[in-house]
Amino acid sequence: MARFEVWAPGKDRVELVLEGGERLAMAPSELGWWTLEVPGAGPGTRYRLSPDGGPPRPDPRSAYQPEGVDGPSELVDHASFNWSDAAWEGFELGRAVLYEMHVGTFSPEGTFDGAVGRLGHLVDLGVNAVELMPVAEASGARGWGYDGADLWAPHHCYGGPDGLKRLVDACHGHGLAVVLDVVYNHLGPAGNYLAEFGPYFTDRYRTPWGTAVNMDGAGSYGVRDFVVANALMWLGDYHLDGLRLDAVHAIYDEGALHVLEELSQAVDLLAQRQGRHLWLMAESDRNDPRLVRSRAEHGYGVHAAWDDDLHHALHCVLTGEEGGYYSDFGQLGQLAKALSQGYVYDGSFSPFRQRRHGRPAVGLPGQAFVVCMQNHDQVGNRAFGERISSLVGADLAAVGAALYLLSPYVPLVFQGEEWGASTPFQYFTDHRDPDLARAVSEGRRREHAMEGAGDVPDPQDEGTFLRSRLDWSEPQREPHRWLLGWYKRLLELRRSEPALGTGRPGDVVTAHDEQGRWLSVRRGGFSIVANLAEVRQPVPLGGGGAVVVSSAPGVVVEIGASRSPGPPGHQLGRGSAAAGGPPRAWLPPRSVAVVAH
Repeated sequence: MARFEVWAPGKDRVELVLEGGERLAMAPSELGWWTLEVPGAGPGTRYRLSPDGGPPRPDPRSAYQPEGVDGPSELVDHASFNWSDAAWEGFELGRAVLYEMHVGTFSPEGTFDGAVGRLGHLVDLGVNAVELMPVAEASGARGWGYDGADLWAPHHCYGGPDGLKRLVDACHGHGLAVVLDVVYNHLGPAGNYLAEFGPYFTDRYRTPWGTAVNMDGAGSYGVRDFVVANALMWLGDYHLDGLRLDAVHAIYDEGALHVLEELSQAVDLLAQRQGRHLWLMAESDRNDPRLVRSRAEHGYGVHAAWDDDLHHALHCVLTGEEGGYYSDFGQLGQLAKALSQGYVYDGSFSPFRQRRHGRPAVGLPGQAFVVCMQNHDQVGNRAFGERISSLVGADLAAVGAALYLLSPYVPLVFQGEEWGASTPFQYFTDHRDPDLARAVSEGRRREHAMEGAGDVPDPQDEGTFLRSRLDWSEPQREPHRWLLGWYKRLLELRRSEPALGTGRPGDVVTAHDEQGRWLSVRRGGFSIVANLAEVRQPVPLGGGGAVVVSSAPGVVVEIGASRSPGPPGHQLGRGSAAAGGPPRAWLPPRSVAVVAH
């Protein structure tokens, strides 16, 4: 016996269509719900639903789409999976080091099970949480995941529900938490049949992807329930440790209780009930700290937000790029501000936006911000998907890594970044509808033609996807092996020295010289000193001590009249600072060092 349910308000009839074609009438219930119990149905039963006699469609809450977005739904018994993580309770977000993974390109197999085989690399690297790009069923066999159509069903090409559970279970066995990227601001253009069941969308607002999801209009109660229940399903049925909410600035809700606040409350209650740590983090371009302030402080209660300002500031300092929104960045002072205050634009005027942007993040802990030097957007939305190491070289990539991995925030490493992967991460799709496929390819060409990018890769070409797969032979070769070792040392340092882990941004003290191209970041008893110039030069220190790690040989620390080279762990001789000026570190070009005082 299986119970089928669907929310389809305003319909005169809804039918369950079994795989053999048999149609069974469902019974109307309260608030637009329709239900039916079917003897003999159970896990593995395939079916569709037909509202008002229309074409049979997948269940809006389908747990599995074994034949893709246009195929039948299949019943799944979540309780039948044999979990081995009963003792797993997770850990506080402030301890997290995230690793963003795209399942299809992370391993040669491109599946959940393929990712399981590479988890030892992540443990050895020193990260402790995997952040999966969206895995909900979407058009075709390959894509980024942000065109999801069946938001309750793990993609069949990745391994379906059991494959995702095996990955999560294995991660927990390795001490790794798992966060899933979910998309509630839009659905993909192919296989999206929600509007045939109810008022899931509204034309009262517009998003970059078209009409908005209906969070505050007539019938929105069912849509909000869909979103909150979906989030709890991922966290409960799949034992996930957190969710990353895509582009919440495109979730429009003018109601008294914003759906994000409702969602955060539900997630916190689930965490309390299950006795484990659960995280909710969001992407937003508004620089609004209310997103992550507690509900008691009249915020939404989301636990962390992606801090794009720090990424942009770091990227522009390293690359010198200034096109598009990068035109708002490029100064070392802005990077220093991001490292010590969170946002660069906190109510200040944005030339790119031609308005004041953001709000101060005063009093927020470092764990309220997720920071990175690369992520899927900032790499993949480039015309050719170049990584930072391809743009500036391994030496400057190592400088950038030290600045964000040893920041007071929660760091996120993008897959392959840790060894300076030479493989790009490009934008790829696999839409089966010829008109949609052509529109996506032409749109990509037009977008980057305006930037003078030339012949950009075709998203629909399978070669674009294949080029984006990681090459796992690279970590054994130079310079990739050296950069991987550098990441390991930085993450070990963050883990072993509390002063270099997640903390309070306000406790960070910075100094910089725009013309000299150097930056000093003081955290507790350590200074992270970076020389981005093409010449060897001194960088002021907050005090004398020892060089802990450096990205290049030949670092010399001067304390007054005393001067000493600084190999890792070398203790400096004493000297009079007054005799020769303040303590300073002489750094080779394009290098960084961490000095303990």
